[in-house]
Amino acid sequence: MSDVKKIATRDSYGNALVELGKEHDNLIVLDADLAAATKTGVFKKEFPERHIDCGIAEANMTGIAAGMSTCGYVPFVSSFAMFAAGRSFEQVRNAIGYPHLNVKIGATHAGISVGEDGATHQCNEDIALMRAIPGMVVINPCDDVEARAAVKAAYEHQGPVYLRFGRLAVPVLNDEATYKFEIGKGVELRDGKDCTIIATGLCVNEALVAAEKLAEQGIDAQVINIHTIKPLDEEIVIAAAQKTGRIFTVEEHSIIGGLGAAVAEVLSEKCPTKLTRIGVEDVFGESGPAVELLHKYKLDAEGIAERVASEMK
Repeated sequence: MSDVKKIATRDSYGNALVELGKEHDNLIVLDADLAAATKTGVFKKEFPERHIDCGIAEANMTGIAAGMSTCGYVPFVSSFAMFAAGRSFEQVRNAIGYPHLNVKIGATHAGISVGEDGATHQCNEDIALMRAIPGMVVINPCDDVEARAAVKAAYEHQGPVYLRFGRLAVPVLNDEATYKFEIGKGVELRDGKDCTIIATGLCVNEALVAAEKLAEQGIDAQVINIHTIKPLDEEIVIAAAQKTGRIFTVEEHSIIGGLGAAVAEVLSEKCPTKLTRIGVEDVFGESGPAVELLHKYKLDAEGIAERVASEMK
C-alpha cells in the first residue's frame, strides 16, 4: 500500500476549481479566511479577480454566494465542514436551499480525520444536516479522481450541491482514464456473496482492504462505493440486499443521519434486511493523529474487518 499514490481530497477540490475556472468565466470561489487550508488558494493565485475572501464570516459568505448565483455566477462556497454546514446551516437552508439556488458548497476537513484540531472541528454531523435540506445534493468522494470528477459534476448540476472533502491524504483507487462519475449512482468495487459493505469517502479504501482480510477468514464481501449520499442509489442498495442478505455501512460520520441512516431508510421500506451501521457512535471526536483516531474509532480496515467478522458469526 505504501506504493499507492495518496492525495487529500481537499487538494483535489482546489485543483478541480482551477481546471474548471479555465473553462468557465462564471465560476466564482468564496472562502472564509481559510484559502490555504481549503486549497482554494490555488484558484486565487490563478484567478485573483474571481476569488473572494469573506473573512471569518461564514454566514455572510453564504448570503453573498446566494446573491451572486442570481446574477449568472456559479459560486463555490468554501470552508471547513464544521463551519460550512454547521455555523451556516440557517443561511444554507433559507438563502440557498429554500429558493433552490445554484450554489455549490465545498466543505473540507470533515470527520475525525481532521486529527489534532479536535472535537470542535471534527464535523461528524454535516451529512445529516445537509441531506435534510430539500433539494440538496450531498456528495462524499473517496479519492482524488472521484473528487475532481465530483466538482465538475457539481458545476454542471443545476441547483445546490454539498461536497465533502477530507484533510488526510488517501489512496487513489480509480483510474482517471476509465472512471465515470454520475450523481446518484453507486459503484460496485468488489463482488461478493456473503455480505455487502457499503462505504463512502475515505472509508471506501478501508472497506476494500477489510474485504481482503475477511476473505482470508472465508467471508466473501461485496464492496460498494456510495459517493452520493443524496440522491441515494436505491437500486444498487436493494440489489445488494437481495443478493447477499446482509448489509454493513461504513462512514467517517455519525451513524445517526448519514449513509447508514439513508441505507436503513431504503431497506426498511423496500427490502427489509439485517443492517449494521459502522461509524462514529453518538460521541464527539477527540484530538490526535488522524490515522490513530481512525484506528481507535474502528474505521480503518482492521476495525471494519473485525466488526464484520464478529457480526457474521
